Amino acid sequence: MGVYRGRARFCHNRAMTERSSFDTGQPDEGTGNLLTTIRHWGTELGFQALGFTGVDLGQHRDYLARWLDAGYHGNMTWMAGHGEKRSRPESLVPGTCTVISARMDYLPSGETPEDVLVDAKKAYVSRYALGRDYHKVMRGRLAKLAKRIDNELGKGRYRAFVDSAPVMERALAENAGLGWIGKNTMLINDKAGSWFFLGEIYTDIPLPLDPPQKTEHCGTCRACLDICPTQAFTAPWVLDARKCISYLTIEYDGVIPEHLREAMGNRIYGCDDCQIVCPWNKFAQQTAEPDFSPRHALDAISLLDCFSWDEATFLAKTEGSAIRRIGFECWRRNVAVALGNAPSSPEISAALAAALDDPSALVREHVRWALAQHSCTKTTERTETAEKQAYSTRKKCVR
Repeated sequence: MGVYRGRARFCHNRAMTERSSFDTGQPDEGTGNLLTTIRHWGTELGFQALGFTGVDLGQHRDYLARWLDAGYHGNMTWMAGHGEKRSRPESLVPGTCTVISARMDYLPSGETPEDVLVDAKKAYVSRYALGRDYHKVMRGRLAKLAKRIDNELGKGRYRAFVDSAPVMERALAENAGLGWIGKNTMLINDKAGSWFFLGEIYTDIPLPLDPPQKTEHCGTCRACLDICPTQAFTAPWVLDARKCISYLTIEYDGVIPEHLREAMGNRIYGCDDCQIVCPWNKFAQQTAEPDFSPRHALDAISLLDCFSWDEATFLAKTEGSAIRRIGFECWRRNVAVALGNAPSSPEISAALAAALDDPSALVREHVRWALAQHSCTKTTERTETAEKQAYSTRKKCVR
């Protein structure tokens, strides 16, 4: 499967095109200067880039349909439950003819991802979730940007989204020229890598459109596909979420398939492997956004510390964090699996044994599995060795 793109060339909002200043359905004279102003406002609000696109998602729509038909979305039934609202922005917000796509970088300071992954006694939390919940940060900024535009134009409607509605954010961003969809299905920018969030403003104001990203620059590189611990990519650009560690630790609230547990290593919330090895991320810059700085030492916290939290502690430590959405039960489940993959020690065995009577049957199931890993003759030290080898022999890719 390839990368798909498409964009609209005119405003689909009849009400707007009937207004005196939009009679032709084309942008007003001077809106080019308005775009420059909007980009400046975006920079002031902490966005690293803005792009403007229409609502025609073209072949992206066909790709989504095939992905859903294959069942790769797992139990994320909402992915298929919104009809055409995801692939047709004007169906989600009637009258929409322009989408403003916004990029905000999030790579935080703190211990490097590689250093945490090779230390099997530490808990790996996806870098995007170390600080304040990005939904709250970006949604507030987008709302302020929309308000500024509204004050400037005095007309139109605006609605902001941050991973909170049926929106094909990466397809829209590609169409807005912010980057290309890579083989790992992430949006990649040739000057900023892929450690960034995306958000959107849907509006019925017809604005000039940026040229879409027409080419992808992954070349023959397969680093992201080959590094995936659970081999969740069935092909370039095709992710089977049911095998993805991010899905298993965040979206999935059931019993994690036993054959995938060892491959999860010490990843307790999300997975960044396909970004860590991407050569384009050598251009990624650490974020200057204070809200994305690590909280409660989550960038390198020990697994035993995480497992020692009671529910009150979990709620306190994850207040205002994206992590809270998985709930305490799945947090304990995830950490139990990671402890099963950690090097054996009396402390780990004692912590797991104490959790055998956990009130949650889900947690108990994973605790029993974890204890069994430490009682069998094979040692989980090889998991740590495998991680070290994986990141010391990463491929040099041809672009």
